[in-house]
Amino acid sequence: MDLTWKILHSEYIHKGPWATLRTDKCEMPDGRIVDEYYVLEYPNWVNAVAITEDNKVLMVRQYRHAAGIVSLEIPGGVIDGDEKPEAAMRRELLEETGYQFDDIELIATVYANPSTANNHTYCYLAKGGKKVQEQDLDEHEELIVEEYTIAEVKQLLADNKIIQALHCTGLFYALMKLGEL
Repeated sequence: MDLTWKILHSEYIHKGPWATLRTDKCEMPDGRIVDEYYVLEYPNWVNAVAITEDNKVLMVRQYRHAAGIVSLEIPGGVIDGDEKPEAAMRRELLEETGYQFDDIELIATVYANPSTANNHTYCYLAKGGKKVQEQDLDEHEELIVEEYTIAEVKQLLADNKIIQALHCTGLFYALMKLGEL
């Protein structure tokens, strides 16, 4: 059974550097028409569970304005233009933490909300990180790098102290890969 909708018409409502909103007119497989289906277009993202050469997990603490909270997260960010996901992850790790990783592996590709957003996140496990420079943050980025043991990260998850859903997902896949679950 084909569940795919056919797009009859698309119209952009807003185009911005970080988010674009469009409305689609669609036909469902049974012929019903959906007059206005709103889709958020975002660039694709990357994140990584980054483990240093002394087996510490690098986390970043930063303010998230939309939610009005300070959030403890794994490093990550937006893929720039036609940048390859792994290259974007290496760049983000270096910019946000100052650490370089030679051992980096894709462990999952996930969608934040496929019902309303079109982008996905590449989740990586990076191991053996070495501090090679200071942070090189974007203009509106302010974050603090913190180090945790794997046991501490597991406790933070159990205590609901890491609340960014895509980052919890990356941590889940990394802990599975490391045999920690």
